[in-house]
Amino acid sequence: MVASLPALAFLGAGSMGGAILRGVVASGIEIDGGITATNRTRSKANELADLPGVRSIALEENPKGNADAVAGARIILVGVKPAMVPDLLREIAPDLAPDAIVVSLAAGVTLRTFADALGDDARAIRSMPNTPATVRKGVTGLAAGASATADDLALVRRLFETVGVVIEVPESQIDALSTISGSGPAYVYLLVEEFAKAAIGMGFSEADARLMAEQTFIGATALLDASGEDPAELRRRVTSPKGTTERAIAVLQDAHLDATFADAAAAALARAKELAAGA
Repeated sequence: MVASLPALAFLGAGSMGGAILRGVVASGIEIDGGITATNRTRSKANELADLPGVRSIALEENPKGNADAVAGARIILVGVKPAMVPDLLREIAPDLAPDAIVVSLAAGVTLRTFADALGDDARAIRSMPNTPATVRKGVTGLAAGASATADDLALVRRLFETVGVVIEVPESQIDALSTISGSGPAYVYLLVEEFAKAAIGMGFSEADARLMAEQTFIGATALLDASGEDPAELRRRVTSPKGTTERAIAVLQDAHLDATFADAAAAALARAKELAAGA
């Protein structure tokens, strides 16, 4: 792991930006020059103010806070809502250092948008992280712009490796990646919800149902991680011939989960393309 990272600025440290910021702080990595974060309101800024090494700015009190944040930063992470990105980029353009790397956290915002606002020579990288980065178990996809150097990409990769694993892809695949790892935690939480409901329907209390459902998913994924086995192989080991699990798996397969998950991913991808088109 790299010994330190250069100064960071998080512009719009809300759900995703805040998750990455908290994960970086939790990693304990040294940040040369510290971390500056901006949020629109004082209440949001206060949520980050007590984190060690973080300067948290409320834009309602300091309208020039974004410019202040980027002035001394080497890596700038843009986490505002997609529709706000172009205006934000134009706002900060005069204050960016020549070697600044601008990293998008916004779904559906293309590298072309960054080049249009900052110039074709801007060092832009598009990222697609997910919220488990908060507990340093994230998955982040990275797609580098034409003017980002190999060293730029390596530096940003190291940043995101402090909060999980990184996959480098061409920009043409970043939206598809978002449908799996970006949206994926929500799919898992939905499965846990429904699993718990099934337990409640069998007479368990809500507390016991949640405990069983949550710890079963946590334990199963931990075993998958620790064993290095293919998930299909682990499933076969649990599924005894003519046993209870085999009967349950047959019901799930009859429900065409393969098509359901494919349709869900396709729906997410369609929405990502709509966002990119400004819809």
